This record gives sequence, C-alpha cells and structure tokens, in this order.
Amino acid sequence: MATPYVTDESGKYIAATQRPDGTWRKQRKVKEGYVPQEEVPVYENKYVKFFKSKPSLPPGLSHAEPPANKTQQSTKPETETTLSKSVKRNMKRKEKRKQEKGEREAVEETRQDMEKISISENVVQKDKVNSENADAEKAKKLKNLRKKLRQVEDLQQKIDSGEIKQPSKEQLEKLARRKALEEEIEDLELDL
Repeated sequence: MATPYVTDESGKYIAATQRPDGTWRKQRKVKEGYVPQEEVPVYENKYVKFFKSKPSLPPGLSHAEPPANKTQQSTKPETETTLSKSVKRNMKRKEKRKQEKGEREAVEETRQDMEKISISENVVQKDKVNSENADAEKAKKLKNLRKKLRQVEDLQQKIDSGEIKQPSKEQLEKLARRKALEEEIEDLELDL
C-alpha cells in the first residue's frame, strides 16, 4: 500500500486518512526522503539472503516429473483417486517392501563378490597404520597421566608447606589416586 503524499509550497505531507472505525487521522508534515514504516523493507542478514537466493534443486535437476517406468504404471490402477486412504497406504507399503527386497538382494550379491576378492596387500598397510595410531594414543595417555601426577605432587607440596590448611574432599581424592597413577604410568612405559 503506497502512502499518498501531498506536496505544496510549505513542504511534503502525508494526506489525511480514515481509520477503520470511521474517524480521521490528521495530515502530517514529513521531511524530504521520509519512508513510512510499512514501506521500509524487512532486514535480512547474509545467511537468510544466501538461502533465499539459493535454488531449491541441485544444478541440472528440473522441476518436471521424470518419466515413470512401465512396471510402476502397471502396478498403480488408473482409478487411484477413488481408493480409500488405507488402500493407498497399503499399496505404498507393498511397493516399499519390493524395493527393500531388491536392495537387500543387491547388497547380498555385493557382499559375496567382496568375499571372493583377496586383500592381503591392504591388510599389511592397515596393520602399520593401526600400530602407529596405537603408539600415538599410548604416548598421549602417558603424557596426560604424567600431567595428573605432577598436579598431585604440587598439591602434596602445598599441603606440606601449609599453603592449603584444610584440603577439600576432591583434593584428598586426588592425593589418594597417586599410587594408581604411578602404576599406570609404569605399565604404559613398559608397553612403549
């Protein structure tokens, strides 16, 4: 809805308008370049603009329906509009089961083909990668355990020096874990 403007020698005005209840609004003087609130475009951030400009389909795909296979045409009766909802639902279920059965057979065939193929060279490479990953994980865990042990030792030092007079429950639990941490570090060092 465009706002009607009236211009005379004294300036620009928004014309008087009638409200829905029948009363009249006064004519209002506005500055040059004024845009009424109703005509100001709604702000859209970059994210919204991007998705509005983005096509709904991937490139190369058209809105036209793909031609149906003859087998699909024969399974659907021409009087589909006269069928009840439950019959239509049952037909969809049957079609879905047929598709799943076909997919399962294809997967089974592929699995059998994969069993026939030998992959001895790839196994050696995977073993090397797995052993490297395991070593890296052990090193990472060892570093983490040493850090925890260092924290326990620092806490013990603070308690011994009197910095911490009343250790909390968590701090006491941390101190109690010291022996277990040392054993775990020793085990990991033996593995490496």
